Amino acid sequence: MNKKIAILGAGSWGTALAILAARNGCQVLLWGHDPKHIAALADDRENKQYLSGLAFPKNLKVTADLAELGAFSNLLLVCAPSHAFKDVLIKLKPYLSNEVSIAWATKGFNPDDGSLLHEVVAELFSTQTPAAILSGPTFAREVAADLPTAITIAANQSHFARQLSDMLHSERFRTYTSADIIGVEVGGAVKNVLAIAAGIADGLGFGANTRAALITRGLTEIIRLGVKLGGKQDTFMGLAGLGDLLLTCTDNQSRNRRFGLALGLGKDRKEAMAEIGQEIEGVFAAKETYLLAQKHNIEMPITEQTYKVLYEGLAPLTAVQNLLAREQKSES
Repeated sequence: MNKKIAILGAGSWGTALAILAARNGCQVLLWGHDPKHIAALADDRENKQYLSGLAFPKNLKVTADLAELGAFSNLLLVCAPSHAFKDVLIKLKPYLSNEVSIAWATKGFNPDDGSLLHEVVAELFSTQTPAAILSGPTFAREVAADLPTAITIAANQSHFARQLSDMLHSERFRTYTSADIIGVEVGGAVKNVLAIAAGIADGLGFGANTRAALITRGLTEIIRLGVKLGGKQDTFMGLAGLGDLLLTCTDNQSRNRRFGLALGLGKDRKEAMAEIGQEIEGVFAAKETYLLAQKHNIEMPITEQTYKVLYEGLAPLTAVQNLLAREQKSES
């Protein structure tokens, strides 16, 4: 079978998935918005800016032309940041066929209204459009380097989940399928907020006890919001929930965690973002998650304090003290 996939977004994660799919025998076209960056990828046959030292397979091509991307394949995998997700699909839509299938590895909410990304796809295309999210405990460099990894693919149509699984699954990349798109989306978005919180705590010099408490109580917050929005509780105990949360809260490959570390060490938001030099999804997700919690009257104290640090100038140490000073209560 001639397997072709068009991947939108030439950052670290889009590049890693492009390498994975090509390594699995797919014909891959990787799109990026910056023609100079794409020209460098074509010349170097690697992404020196984000994944240096990891060569492209021969069946991985690159382009900066949306028309070329749209004509290449009916299967689209979006790896753009959440704040650009809707805009880039709007720009690409005129070049797509009516039979397009859309998957995404983007973790976050639509910043316009806090909606989930599958709702954006349904709005722009159709509720009948095959749609899926890829999520789980994954760092791009480890995937591109062919280190053992497992992810969840949640889709609105089981055949589409199986199709993506067949294209990406390998001896080193294990795929699990799910029908719970909402749960997987919420887990992937909110864990970035909690990774910032964990980074702040470590930057302040607190220990493993603090980090473990933040992860555990943070998972409770994810479950509260996710179930309220229609997700299934079991999903949050799996790869796209607990697994992804553990990864991003405990390893410095996580940009969100490193951003939190910088804040805890006394750097301001702009300085911390400039230091990392890549998208930090948790910054956007903190605002959107906080607003959703307020809208649905859901108690999410860690998210709330993280939001106040990022958007109201609250001192990180004060945020921790606010959490510790909360009224005693039953854990359950």
